Amino acid sequence: MTDSFSRPPRKGPPRPDDLLARIAPTMSPHEMRDPFDIGETLTSLAESGEPITIFPAGQTEPMLARIASVDPEEPHFVLDLAGEFGIPPGPATFVAALGGNAKLQFDLESDWTALDEPNLVPAVFPETCLVLNRRAAPRLDTPVNGNYAATFTLTNKQFELPLCDYSVGGVGLRALPEQAAELHLGRKLKSVRLQLGPALAIVADLEIRLLRPFRSFLLGEQVQIGCSIDNIEMQMRQTLERLVTSNRGR
Repeated sequence: MTDSFSRPPRKGPPRPDDLLARIAPTMSPHEMRDPFDIGETLTSLAESGEPITIFPAGQTEPMLARIASVDPEEPHFVLDLAGEFGIPPGPATFVAALGGNAKLQFDLESDWTALDEPNLVPAVFPETCLVLNRRAAPRLDTPVNGNYAATFTLTNKQFELPLCDYSVGGVGLRALPEQAAELHLGRKLKSVRLQLGPALAIVADLEIRLLRPFRSFLLGEQVQIGCSIDNIEMQMRQTLERLVTSNRGR
């Protein structure tokens, strides 16, 4: 057991089966425009070594890369290309997976001149990114100043974590790194009390499906925890469905 959240090991070099498709025109992604959020997302991809699929304009075969480093002050990042060939000059589309439950896509145009090593290519931050959340159910963000939390007991220790979002299929939590030290992917959380506003609480079993370290400008080091609802009584599920339906679109 460690005192703080340990990041998962960085992934190895990209492989052909890591290739991702572009976000389909029929899908409905949302736009990420905040430079801080974009930098935070690129940094997370660099730390995890998540493969990046590159679609150069006019080229039929996509390419693979990882993000070697990120400098949010410039702001720019460095691509570590897989394979022997560089990116052809001109526009290109970049696609990456985010934590297993979302897809990121952005476009950049450059001459893609390499640094001292031919596989290392600098790039500027995109002005905007598309983010496609692949949850089966629509997600609702919780109010900033609302009474939304998840309370549960694990290894004889009481946890109370802020609830960031919820849907009929799962919830998103936020934790300090030391709080997340005892949480890992696949862990079952039994009889979690979900406070959904000042007058409503439901109880459900959860399974942790996503752990993503990030740095918040206001809160410092944080860990995003995505959970699916593993078990819930029918009456409480119906209550949750009514809440989601009534709040959707507000």
